[in-house]
Amino acid sequence: MLHLTSLIVAFPLFSGLLLIALGNKVREPLAGWIATLAVALSFVTTVLVFTGVLGQKDGAPSTQHVFDWINVGGFHANLSLTADPLSITMCLFVTGISALIHLYSIGYMHGETYFRKFFIYLNLFVASMLLLVLGSNLLVTFLGWEGVGVCSYWLVSYYFDKDAAASAGKKAFIYNRLADVGFLLGTFLLWSQLHTITYSEMDFGSLSGLTATMAVLAFLFAAAGKSAQIPLFNWLPDAMEGPTPVSALIHAATMVTAGVYLLCRLHGLVHLSSTGQWVICGVGVATAFVAATIATSQTDIKKGLAFSTVSQIGYMVLAVGTGDYVAAMFLMVAHAFFKALLFLGSGSVIHALNGEQEMNRMGGLRKVLPWTYGTFLIGWLAIIGVPPFAGFWAKGSVLDAVFGKSPWLWALGLLTALLTAYYMSRLFYLTFTGQARFTEDGPNGEPGVAHPHESPWTMRLPLVILAVCSAFGGLLGLPFVHSFGLGKFLDPVFGTDLVTPTSSTTQQFVLSIADALVAIAGLSIAWVLWKGRSERPELTPKFLQQVWYWDNLYDNVLGKPGTKLAEYAAIGDALVLDGAVDGTAHAVRGLSSKLRAIHNGQVRSYSVGIVVGMVALLLYFLVVVA
Repeated sequence: MLHLTSLIVAFPLFSGLLLIALGNKVREPLAGWIATLAVALSFVTTVLVFTGVLGQKDGAPSTQHVFDWINVGGFHANLSLTADPLSITMCLFVTGISALIHLYSIGYMHGETYFRKFFIYLNLFVASMLLLVLGSNLLVTFLGWEGVGVCSYWLVSYYFDKDAAASAGKKAFIYNRLADVGFLLGTFLLWSQLHTITYSEMDFGSLSGLTATMAVLAFLFAAAGKSAQIPLFNWLPDAMEGPTPVSALIHAATMVTAGVYLLCRLHGLVHLSSTGQWVICGVGVATAFVAATIATSQTDIKKGLAFSTVSQIGYMVLAVGTGDYVAAMFLMVAHAFFKALLFLGSGSVIHALNGEQEMNRMGGLRKVLPWTYGTFLIGWLAIIGVPPFAGFWAKGSVLDAVFGKSPWLWALGLLTALLTAYYMSRLFYLTFTGQARFTEDGPNGEPGVAHPHESPWTMRLPLVILAVCSAFGGLLGLPFVHSFGLGKFLDPVFGTDLVTPTSSTTQQFVLSIADALVAIAGLSIAWVLWKGRSERPELTPKFLQQVWYWDNLYDNVLGKPGTKLAEYAAIGDALVLDGAVDGTAHAVRGLSSKLRAIHNGQVRSYSVGIVVGMVALLLYFLVVVA
């Protein structure tokens, strides 16, 4: 079955190209069904390849050569795809959840003017993500890396006629291009030392400690941009300007996990640098904490979930820094389930309320949207870590690894878990409990929604499937991630020598109790503070609403000085470059005006010119040459 690996990428890629080629001949909803079927076929193919990987001895990778790509001098790179436990784990949840999001989008995007174009973007996005995951070398990974970057720009700015959406798309694109610098620098550094960029051929043991640290920091910067970590996390909340299925696709299973996947793929390099590991831990825990504090004060339901994603990715990066890559992957899979569920659930709420996203204008939806409420309830319990849902086991495995690295990091991680339980409970209470507030007039005076309705089956079915996965996804690593299941499947990739030693059973039990108590404490605090309340200004300070003034800092330090520099450069451009161009044009025009006096179209003038020329030539030969 391993020979089918290329079809995993081919199905969504050719589906997107087919929709482009057919043009307006394919209309709603057929375009959506074609795109959804293609991703579903990609998922089925991934399952078949997965069975082949299971049959490989010791999890040995299988590389499928597609074609020779670059062979210049000493540099050689093929377009090849690698199927191993790590890449196939990623492909399973990328294709599975993407198929559900595609199905959901058929109902959610009903009536949109650019319905077909939306699904073209979705297909190309999924194809790029799969290419990133399956690439056998850094160059193929970078090709997919750039693909998801440009597709995210198209999807985030889908409503391009809105200034906010257009600006958010540009912001996402620019931040990701900054991250590309780190990816390229790391790739160039490894090539200069190892003379290969193929993962299976890299001998990281031959690198010096300084070189390894520099490469780790370069790839960490790349991961910070793609996975929205400090200092490049600002673009992700603004990406909420795109349609809700886009938010689910980017924030759950695909783009934001790419940076964490890259670090896991380069685990041999990360393991060589103790300094790099501590920096990764610092970035991860700081991002998790900062984003969690910001999420406590958001009033937009999608932005609250967006900062939650930033925080959860921080946990994954923290796990990478501890050396427990399996724990990072376990949380990545579990997060894909419950975060996709929460985003699609929020989309169902927004759909029912005719586009309303402010939580203080919701409330009382428990009885009105029973399917959405029931599934969202499971996603909420999963993300805050209530046992036995998936988030409890996945986040617990990370915190267990962090405790082995540093009790201080664990304490900060546990505090972040308390904040997570608080802000997600606040979001749940404001949306589904209390008195209905959605019958009032809209913020611009438009009529409110008197009778919200449950979503169509194309939107409800993905919610149910994701709810089941969020409830039972912990079985992938139960009772702890290294015992069996996902841990056993991924150990051949990472090697037991690279993983932080597992703590004792007693310690694991105590840490698990602490995790559960923190989750219960967080939801209880939120209930006490927000029961029957929709607004509490003292609990939502402007400092947190304005994202710790992070955007203001970048604007003052980079944006405004950059604008001034551009203005001064424009003056030089006008005087020097434009002056040279305009001066040349004026000189040519002046010379041509003189020449026009000679070229007057009169035969006698041309005859005189010929005679004068002949006389001049005769004198030249007689006087000068002779």
